[in-house]
Amino acid sequence: MEDKRILYVSSEVVPYLSENEVSTMSYDVPKMINDQGGQIRIFMPRYGNINERRHQLHEVIRLSGMNLVVNDLDMPLIIKVASIPRERIQVYFIDNDEYFKRKATFTDEEGVLFPDNDERAIFFAKGVVETVKKLNWVPDIIHVHGWMAALLPVYMKYFYKDEALFANTKIVTSVYKQSFDGNLDIELMNKVSFDGIPAEAIKDLETPNYENIIKASIVHSDAVIVASEALSPSLTKFIESSKKPFLPFASKDKFAEAYTDFYKKMLL
Repeated sequence: MEDKRILYVSSEVVPYLSENEVSTMSYDVPKMINDQGGQIRIFMPRYGNINERRHQLHEVIRLSGMNLVVNDLDMPLIIKVASIPRERIQVYFIDNDEYFKRKATFTDEEGVLFPDNDERAIFFAKGVVETVKKLNWVPDIIHVHGWMAALLPVYMKYFYKDEALFANTKIVTSVYKQSFDGNLDIELMNKVSFDGIPAEAIKDLETPNYENIIKASIVHSDAVIVASEALSPSLTKFIESSKKPFLPFASKDKFAEAYTDFYKKMLL
């Protein structure tokens, strides 16, 4: 993977958040490619429970200052950056006081999903793409991890379809086991449609539960990786019937070779 450019877009990444399947793989996979001489960037939301002082986050003024439209509202984009200690890996954080200042990731103290999680996901997807455009960094592959990042493939295929920067970029989505119950805001489909994305392309979002959001990501990706051994039968069946190239689950001691080979096939 020498000199190949891979953009990792994730809901969660260690060491900035606690360890789980998504956050751990969102660190292990980029590290593996970085060790192989690949060029990588990682993007994640800057949740309020990330300790900026401990992790030495700082704002990148030249990348901040843009407003993103979410459901007809202008929302300021703030970009922060930090380096993972000892790995020489830069992580970019998408921030906005309205969406990400609260001291939690996805739910309140009672475990109830934040009512604006849908808008946070839209803002995150747009924020990543707009920042990469400003960096003028052309990724060979965009690899998506976690449901908060799952709208990015949708926006790439429609909202950003005419961006020459991404003309040859392949999108891979890693699919993990269910990580939340219930639905996001029932208006999610309408909010995405506001950006000119055809309703028939996002019909899965009519009921915006975990599986349907992931299905939308799969539909608009070029390939899929099964990242959880305990994936639901319905998602497994959907991946198999999608006709997309997919990589079956690979255990932690075997994923490096499997992922590398899968990437190489994507780039042929």
